[in-house]
Amino acid sequence: MLTMVTVQQYNMWNLFKDKNEINEKNIIGFASFIVMVLFAVADLLTSLVADKDLIINEVVYNSFVWVTLGCFGISSFEKVKGK
Repeated sequence: MLTMVTVQQYNMWNLFKDKNEINEKNIIGFASFIVMVLFAVADLLTSLVADKDLIINEVVYNSFVWVTLGCFGISSFEKVKGK
């Protein structure tokens, strides 16, 4: 059990190295996409339950859209171009 915890902790610190196998842009883009989906689900639930629209600041939502598009766009460009 102790070795399993040590391995997971080691993997977490690998994220901060310059050379790793994890694409950080995909992780950030996916997290941003999940936040956008949660906003959409929350908006649907509040409109169904309370018959009100969920007021989301447009600037905040648009920033998540730009982060998602930017991360996935850069990652896709790097994949096509070949690092």
